[in-house]
This record gives sequence, C-alpha cells and structure tokens, in this order.
Amino acid sequence: MQLRKFIEAHGFYRIPLKKLITGHYLFSAKINGVIGNFILDTGASTSCIGFNESSHFSLISEDSIIKAAGAGAINMDTMISLKNTFAIENWTTKDMDFVLFDLSHVNEALTQANEKPVHGIIGADFLKHHRAVIDYGRNCFYVK
Repeated sequence: MQLRKFIEAHGFYRIPLKKLITGHYLFSAKINGVIGNFILDTGASTSCIGFNESSHFSLISEDSIIKAAGAGAINMDTMISLKNTFAIENWTTKDMDFVLFDLSHVNEALTQANEKPVHGIIGADFLKHHRAVIDYGRNCFYVK
C-alpha cells in the first residue's frame, strides 16, 4: 500500500511542498485569514514570524523574555503571539502560537540564492503537535 493512501486513510491531510534551490521546503498557509509563505524547518524548535509581518497577519503580540538563536544569529529579542488561526488549504487549527523575531538574516540568505523572502518558519513545535509525517521523496508532508 502506498504511504499516501495509508496515511490519508488514518485522517492525515496532505500538504505539497516546493523544494527551493537552498534545500529548504516552502509552502503557503494563512494566519488569521491572511496568506503567507513559510519554510518548513524540522531544526527550528518553535514556529516563528518576522517582526515586520506582525501587522500583515493581524497578530496580537506581547513581550517575551526568550532570546532567539539560529542560522548564524544569536541573542535576538523576541515577542510571542498566542492562539492564532493557521490554515493550510482546507486544514485549520485555531491555537497556533508564534515567536516573533528578526528574520532578515533568513530572508537575506534566500534573496542571495534568488529565492523570494518568506513570512515565517514552521518548526518542530507544530510538527510534533500535529503528528506530522514528511515525505521527502514526494515533496509533501501530512498533518492530523
């Protein structure tokens, strides 16, 4: 039996991914009804949005004592936005949390590789909570 048939029969939803020349995987989703582009990153512990995207997605955020690090940047200030609606095509969750921080270093790397900037990164917190299965061979992932 194919993975797709098996996993969809068990209530998982299939989400296509686009592989970028940087090796990252990209997909589109809506936060609070507004479309954005996101990198799927199993190495990111939390899902995050760039500071400058806060008003774009109508995020209500509050200060956070957490400092962010990743992709060559360390000790970055953050904010947090709780209980947002996150939708990928016909799949939706209403309790998605995001850490907000400066994603300019990520988008600069994408721009240098002639890729478009992203609005955010979807990380391991989301993947674990929604029992994600990534099918690298077919450039997609599944969530429940």
